[in-house]
Amino acid sequence: MTTMMKIAVKYTMSLAMLGLGLASLPARAQHHAPADAQEKMAVTTPQAGKKGALITGSAFAPDGSLWLVQLDEQGRLALQTSDDDGSNWLASRLLDTGSDRINLSGESPPKIVFGPAGIVLISYAQPLAKKFTGEIRLLRSSDGGLSFAAPVTVHQDRQVISHSFSNMAFDASGALHTVWLDSREMVAAKQLAEKTGQAKPDYRGGAIYHSVSLDGGASFGPDTKLADYSCECCRIALSPTADGHIAALWRHVIAPNIRDHAFAILKADPASAPAATRTATETNPPQPVRATYDNWAIDGCPHHGPGLTTTMDGTSSPAYHAVWFGVRAGVTQVSYGKLDRDGKPVGSVIALPDERAEHADILSNDSTLAIVWRSYDGSGTSMKAWISVDDGTHFSLRTLARTEGDSDYPRLLIKRNKNSKDGQLFVIWNTKDKRYVEAL
Repeated sequence: MTTMMKIAVKYTMSLAMLGLGLASLPARAQHHAPADAQEKMAVTTPQAGKKGALITGSAFAPDGSLWLVQLDEQGRLALQTSDDDGSNWLASRLLDTGSDRINLSGESPPKIVFGPAGIVLISYAQPLAKKFTGEIRLLRSSDGGLSFAAPVTVHQDRQVISHSFSNMAFDASGALHTVWLDSREMVAAKQLAEKTGQAKPDYRGGAIYHSVSLDGGASFGPDTKLADYSCECCRIALSPTADGHIAALWRHVIAPNIRDHAFAILKADPASAPAATRTATETNPPQPVRATYDNWAIDGCPHHGPGLTTTMDGTSSPAYHAVWFGVRAGVTQVSYGKLDRDGKPVGSVIALPDERAEHADILSNDSTLAIVWRSYDGSGTSMKAWISVDDGTHFSLRTLARTEGDSDYPRLLIKRNKNSKDGQLFVIWNTKDKRYVEAL
């Protein structure tokens, strides 16, 4: 019995114990579901008017099933799974987030990460009492998702400030890296400015913070500042490196108000252990480097984070593919470029072949490279893809879907074969009318 089947059995038994028959579940899909597939349920997308209702987090599990989390119509975090690449979905399963309020956005969706030994992690943001404040919460399973422990806060800092726009990934050694945007330096700078009578604080944007867990998210090391002067509301992109670490790319504020991007390699060391077992201090934090040179001067956050993935080789130059939004030489565009192993730009920067492109994502699998984005033409929104089968040398443009309603950002996933490193790229796009899952 697969993990997904175990979860489905446990969920159905729970309904029975509560006196809820299968008739209370959503009706089966009339078009996709086979007549004898009693457990297959129709995809029901929440009302677009609900804040964050269309925002999803998704990932393929080690057994090949597709997992997806999003808010239901009551604002509760719900999990769905599919054993056939999104053609049919099991009934939604509510996750126990206690009394947490959950705040999702396109730049800050929930995250699903699968780790070693049956670990499953789901993270989300919880708003705090003051406006523009929040904390990063984590659900953890050690039994493949059959059950989850009560939510915990990832970061050590408990100030009522902004800890948000997080991302997380396991490196090749099994260490869990979590990064987020943090406002503690900005808050301190504002307090100092008020105390000294300065007209404005001597600080730009926020900061990037990094935490490492060496036990699969059961405990976390110290909050370590990765960089000052990040953009305040743009997502952080993560990608595995060829040598087993994690690379990060984020929008960075360069004095006085240039909003380009910075890059750093995240590594775990003994200082990443929880305080009770830590015997060393971090002496060699990663040094961020400038990754893009659009020189876009703007006093504000564009809410438009970058994407990052490795090249086919990953050990030589270029080592990474990247996409980002900005204004370059007076032209607003989503750009595609390449970075060397240190994160510095190499070669030319190319605009995506769509002047309306927004919120692009990028992912590679061997020599196949995919870039996907939304494009609004005044009456509807299309999901488009730029596909290369030669590691970014040549591309072909495809329009994959269209909606006239609201939609989430398109997000790329990779499904790995169980017994090899081979895989298949997919894109998932949640719209008011339909959830699209397309193989690329």
